[in-house]
Amino acid sequence: MEEIKPMAVYTTIETQKVLRISESTIKRMLKNRLIRANKVGGQYRILGKELLRLVSPTLEKKAIHSYLDVKKKVVNKINKW
Repeated sequence: MEEIKPMAVYTTIETQKVLRISESTIKRMLKNRLIRANKVGGQYRILGKELLRLVSPTLEKKAIHSYLDVKKKVVNKINKW
């Protein structure tokens, strides 16, 4: 894996390569604000320290909790049908 430099600025394509995730995953993460980014000229720019925050264990716990909440809501909605 490539070293993430905290003060570097990454594009979404560079972020995909560093984190080894798909384009749809990065879009979903940006949309759900799991990754903080700034839009410059219609393209997202992501700070390296944001990527480092993303790969920390505490964020993973938050993501799991969010996933389980969404899953619970979907199951409840389906059961009402």
